[in-house]
This record gives sequence, structure tokens and C-alpha cells, in this order.
Amino acid sequence: MSSPAALHLTGTDAVAEPFRVFVGYDSREDIAYRVCRRSLLHRSSVPLEVIPIVQQELREAGLYWRERGPTESTEFSFTRFLTPHLAGYRGWALFVDCDFLFLADVAELARMADPRYAVLCVHHDYAPKEATKMDGAVQTLYPRKNWSSMVLFNCGHPKNRAALTPEAVSTQTGAHLHRFAWLDDADVGEVPFPWNFLVGHNRVDPDDVAGTTPRAIHYTSGGPWFERYRDCEFADLWLQERDACVSEENGDGQIKTAGASAAVPPPSAVAVDA
Repeated sequence: MSSPAALHLTGTDAVAEPFRVFVGYDSREDIAYRVCRRSLLHRSSVPLEVIPIVQQELREAGLYWRERGPTESTEFSFTRFLTPHLAGYRGWALFVDCDFLFLADVAELARMADPRYAVLCVHHDYAPKEATKMDGAVQTLYPRKNWSSMVLFNCGHPKNRAALTPEAVSTQTGAHLHRFAWLDDADVGEVPFPWNFLVGHNRVDPDDVAGTTPRAIHYTSGGPWFERYRDCEFADLWLQERDACVSEENGDGQIKTAGASAAVPPPSAVAVDA
């Protein structure tokens, strides 16, 4: 079955519009965002619009006003749920945390969009072992943990339009949002786990290397941009991407993709269909 996302990306009658990827931005992890963006653009076979979700910009635009709570380990803990609103409640858009490194073409993931679902994500069964993460932020345990770290949003789905408004994102509880409580279970589609491969949790199966090799690495507890995690699993891959990113930014300012090139300065999420 051809999904709208597949037609949007490859169909002969498709509108020539970039696929939108919203990336959670945290001022402490600027380099992580830049590397994530580079990994997306460099491997994409289709035009992408990579858009940082910057909390301060949303506050200044009047789209987000909740006070930061003690369990929020990043600046995008809640702002991620504004993705459908920022996308104008139309089409499909991907949200990812900034601590991702994409090793495969994100167009493959976009083609998994299925209009039967309001969202699609990896259905992790994850219980963190550490009490803290990243730069000492408190680690929390809750049902569906890490499901919301990468979400393919059906932005125009009626339930997303009704539930994911700026008012709701600024007032609803973390449990309500991160557990997708505004949806029925049948509304939440599943993506294969290699697209949100959790460092320290997921493993490559030697009997199924092709099916379990990471396509997007998620340094969920902390990545090598933090001293504490400089030697974590897959650190070498991230460092290689960082070096390439810095080299390009110090060169012609362009990140090369399979289909085109994208300038380094990122657009503002607030300006995108808001």
C-alpha cells in the first residue's frame, strides 16, 4: 500500500516539497544538534527541511509557557509535542531528539507513514539502569519510555489537531503527553527498533545482522559530547560525523546530500507553518 508520505516523496504527481524533520534543541547540546542534522542531510535521498525546536523561540512567540519542572532533562522535553502545530497540522513530519545519529536514509523511515495511525514510533520496552543521565540530569522511569524520542507524526490527524495545541502542550502532564494518552493504542503504529537504536539497551543479533543493525543510533543516556560518555558504545561513529560536520562548517558552509545541498544556518521552528 502506498502511503501519502511515499507519494509525497516519490510519486510522479507529488508536490516538490521537502520532508520536514523537527529536532529537539538544547542549548547545552548544540554540537549534538548539528551532528544529528548533518547525519540526516548527508544520507538523505530526498530534500529535507531540518528544523530545530528551540524553547526560547517558542516562548517569545507565545506558543509555550509552562515552567520547567525538576524531571525535564532537556529543553525539548515537552516542546516536541508542538511538532504537528509547527507543521501547520498538515502532512507528515518527523520529530527526533538531538542525541540521534542517522546511519541510513531517513526517506526509508518516512515511507513507513500509514494514514491509519496518528503517530508511529519504536515501541521500546526500556528500563534505564542508571539513576542519572547526560550531565547529571535525573533519570526517570515510566511506561512507554523513549517512545516519544522519535515520532513520525500524522500532523493532520483529527486527534493530534484536537489534543496537541500550544495550550495543551503547556498544561498537560508529562504522563499524558509522553505516553500518548490522547490516543487509543490502535492509533500508535510501530517502527522497527533499528530506527531508534538505544545505546546500552538494544543489541545487534548475529543471527539477524541485517534486521538489527542500527539505522539511527540514540545516545539516550548521554553521548560522547559529554565527558562522562566519551567512550560509550558507537562513540567512534559520532566522533567521525562530528569531525565531518565541523570540517564542512569551516569550509563552504554546505552540507551535501544525495539530492541537493542544504545551508548550515538552521531555520526557526516558529516560522514553519506556525
